[in-house]
Amino acid sequence: MTQVLLCGAAIVTLSMGIRHGFGLWLAPITMDRGWSRETFAFAIAVQNLAWGMAGPLAGMLADRFGAYRVLLAGGLLYALGLVLMGLSTSGLAFTGSAGLLIGIAQSGTTYAVIYGVIGRNVAPEKRSWAMGVAAAAGSFGQFLMVPVESWLISAWNWQNALFVLGCAALAILPLARGLKEPPLPAAAHHQSIGQALREAFGYRSFQLLMAGYFVCGFQVVFIGVHMPSYLKDKGLGPEVATTALALIGLFNVFGTYAAGSLGQRLAKRHILAAIYALRGVAIVAFLLLPLTPLSVYIFASVMGTLWLSTVPPTNAVVAQIFGVQYMSMLGGFVFLSHQVGSFLGVWLGGRLYDLSGSYDVVWWMAVALSAFAVLMNLPVRETAIARTPRPAVA
Repeated sequence: MTQVLLCGAAIVTLSMGIRHGFGLWLAPITMDRGWSRETFAFAIAVQNLAWGMAGPLAGMLADRFGAYRVLLAGGLLYALGLVLMGLSTSGLAFTGSAGLLIGIAQSGTTYAVIYGVIGRNVAPEKRSWAMGVAAAAGSFGQFLMVPVESWLISAWNWQNALFVLGCAALAILPLARGLKEPPLPAAAHHQSIGQALREAFGYRSFQLLMAGYFVCGFQVVFIGVHMPSYLKDKGLGPEVATTALALIGLFNVFGTYAAGSLGQRLAKRHILAAIYALRGVAIVAFLLLPLTPLSVYIFASVMGTLWLSTVPPTNAVVAQIFGVQYMSMLGGFVFLSHQVGSFLGVWLGGRLYDLSGSYDVVWWMAVALSAFAVLMNLPVRETAIARTPRPAVA
């Protein structure tokens, strides 16, 4: 278990840490290439959508053939995507590299694949806690990588910074060895993939989890990508945005670990509803109070605590209801909903800004969606689904 947690946490630190700083590239890339903000935002939106759409397939392959091979392919694609992102000279090429390639790479190097291995190797009574540890590692990666990426951009320019990150992504390959699993015997496959999918998508609580996770994606990716530009438009220096993103990553460490630990003792649906409600309150306060560096840092700290704290309880509920045989695949489908929200959050941020010159409409959309997510998560049933015994599927 220790090896799985350490290697899984290190991979998530790299994969999530690199992507968390992409908002820092918006201004230098659009200014250097002469692109609109929507061009950059659309590529990141495609990245999130590709990540989500490839997630179920990556999870299915990891469940059937082991996470190790999926992680190797994901690490190579991540490095290639970052290099091509730096070489892109047109909006279409940038969408293909920063959007499509990196999005597919992230589907094979982040939570759905890692949590499947954790679910199969950690006892049920410790599963939520272990997922909190892995999520906290990803949060630490955000805290660690944002100032590193900011320094790389200022010291080596934005293009070379991407090449350096491409080399860093290759570290996923040796770390993946720590997640190799022995193949499951045929008798262990109690369901076919088709049976598992029909069961999940016909179950009301799975549908509600997907609806709530949509909101998570909309909020965090809109804020992560567009907040640096929002603060710049309000007259605050780039160091404020860098510090804010780093604070989100730092407090995310505590929030995700706390959510995972609380999931061992409290109803996970109540934890999720509370997280979404508190996000809405935090955004309203941020918009209504005077904007100063201090108010930005307080907002970033609060949002950081709530940032990825939805991840451990959501995935733990999936394992609790359906078991761990197809956990990576089912987690991938839940995450697809998250990424549809991410696509809309980041793209609408750029689109509505270009149309109106303001982010205000999208901020208030994020508030309204918090209330929607609370209503979606409260009725979720967390008990294991009742199944009719079937003969084993070879």
